[in-house]
Amino acid sequence: MSPVNPHLAPIDVPDPELLPRVQELCDLADPYATGPAEDALFTAAMAEINAWHTDRSPFFRKLHEATAPTEPYRAPLVHANFFKRHEVLSIPRDDVDLHLTSSGTTGQKSQMFFDRWTIRSAQRMVARIFERNGWITPEQDVNYLLYSYEPARDLNLGTSFTDNYLCDFAPARQVEYALRNTGNGHEFDPFGCVAALRRFAEEDAPVRILGFPAFLWFTLERMRAMGLPPLTLPEGSLVVLGGGWKGHADQRIGKDELYGRVTGQLGIPSERIRDTFGSVEHCIPYIECDHHNLHAPVWSRIATRSTRTLEPLPYGEPGYLHLVSPYITSVPAQSVLMGDLASVRPGGECGCELATDWFTVHGRAGVSRNRSCAVAAAELMKGMS
Repeated sequence: MSPVNPHLAPIDVPDPELLPRVQELCDLADPYATGPAEDALFTAAMAEINAWHTDRSPFFRKLHEATAPTEPYRAPLVHANFFKRHEVLSIPRDDVDLHLTSSGTTGQKSQMFFDRWTIRSAQRMVARIFERNGWITPEQDVNYLLYSYEPARDLNLGTSFTDNYLCDFAPARQVEYALRNTGNGHEFDPFGCVAALRRFAEEDAPVRILGFPAFLWFTLERMRAMGLPPLTLPEGSLVVLGGGWKGHADQRIGKDELYGRVTGQLGIPSERIRDTFGSVEHCIPYIECDHHNLHAPVWSRIATRSTRTLEPLPYGEPGYLHLVSPYITSVPAQSVLMGDLASVRPGGECGCELATDWFTVHGRAGVSRNRSCAVAAAELMKGMS
């Protein structure tokens, strides 16, 4: 069967002789396949990508030589914050197809570089998860409300790239942005968001709301403050959130409350509201199941590590989130230790049909001057609540 979206089309690894298992793993079509065969394939693919970066990255080669291998995939940990201070590549700069950053206009930024294989491979993973959920609808145009940055010259933020990419899965009738380009930066436009939702509710096209949950919450609060009655967005509408509440922990509300308000004020059922987790340093898509848990797809493995010793932790015990995937050939970021505190649970504890492990994010570890895209965006909300 031919793909319904160009992002599902095949793509070849940079060197098929050196990376056959990486190719095979990333070609798996079932995003949540699990079992001994998949585990063996993943281990083999990790061995290939470790050798790839050892041969091509002086940084990773020295790290690998100086660090006891981390079981079970024998790749040294690299903290995500490393990429905020260093540019490390395993490819010639001429082979860089895309350059993305993790933060706003000021502050330290992760500098991540992608060759064509890496970014296309990650995009294909997203497409396969959307396809599995029935969210690729080329026959149905939709209205988009993007809680992200309106495109601007030289804007290369990872969140903006992702949200615009997600618009490829259904034709756009209209696209509205919450963070408007003023020509001198971006400003949050709550009244524009309210007006867009009211207008969309009168049309027959489903609505897709993508982006930062804090801005969606603020819009719902503004609607309530204005005394507006609940809306009923057209059937088939979808909310896919991402970016977290970084920088506004004091205003963060629980997921159940947020989802309840979306259902109550916009008429979108809970199973059509999904949060996501991702980062520019690790572009594997983690998208909630219909029970609202973040399952690892077949192309990655998840774990937590002690905040004191970095030793692996058992299921259920909070620690640094450790994300592993052999998909990336451009930068030695195949084994990334995040600054997020999380706990991992076995797939069977979720209750949904997916069998892969899943995790819950509890927040950021410590206090840092580093600013992510969500932090930069949240700062635009100051004084507006």
